[in-house]
Amino acid sequence: MELIELKANIRTKVGNGPARALRREGKLPAVLYGPETSSILLSVGISDVEAALKKGMIGQVVLSLVIQNGETMTRPVMIKELQIHPVSKDYLHVDFYEINMDRKIRTKVPVVTKGKAKGIEVGGLLQVVRRELEVFCLPMEVPEVIEIDVTELEIGDSIHVNEISLKGNIEISSEVNFTIVTVLSPTKVEEEVIEEEELEEGEAPEEEAEDEEESS
Repeated sequence: MELIELKANIRTKVGNGPARALRREGKLPAVLYGPETSSILLSVGISDVEAALKKGMIGQVVLSLVIQNGETMTRPVMIKELQIHPVSKDYLHVDFYEINMDRKIRTKVPVVTKGKAKGIEVGGLLQVVRRELEVFCLPMEVPEVIEIDVTELEIGDSIHVNEISLKGNIEISSEVNFTIVTVLSPTKVEEEVIEEEELEEGEAPEEEAEDEEESS
C-alpha cells in the first residue's frame, strides 16, 4: 500500500461561519487526534482529499499528514470520519486519526466474489451475506478487498469466515463463524419473495386505519 502525502495547515477559528469561509476557499475544516495526540485544528485542500480518496477508501488509505505552521511536522494518519452533505454530497469536515505504523489496527475491508457459482447454473442465487469484514493488521498491510472464490459452490453451499485465509500477518476479527456468502435454492428465493409481498400487503390496512383515525 502507498503512503500518500497530504498537506494541512493549523486553523484557529471555529464555528459554522469560519467553516463556510474555508469551504468557499476550496479548503476543508479538519481535526487531528489520537490515543497519544491532543486535538489539533487543521484545514486541508478539498481537491487534495478527493485525490487521496481516489487511491483508497476511508479506513484503508494511510496518509502522511504534513502540518505547516511556521515549522513542519509529519504525522501518519488515517481518515476516521468524513462528513458529507446529504443533498449536495459536498465534503463538510474530516477527522484524522494518528496511528502507530508498527502497531496493528482494526479496519473494515470490502468483500468481492470471484467466479460464477455452479449452483447458479441450475437456478440458484448467490447471496453475499457480509459485504465487508473487519481485519486486524499493520496500517501498510490493509488489503483493498477480500476476494472470495465462489466457483465450486453448489445450491445450499456456504463459505464461512473461518474458511478465509489471507496472505501475510492479517487476521480477520470474528467471535462467531458467520456466513459470508451462500447459494440459495430457487424455492428459498421464492419463499422470501412471497414473505416480503405478504408483509407489504399486511402493512397496508394498518396504514389505512391510521389515516382514517387521523381524518376523524
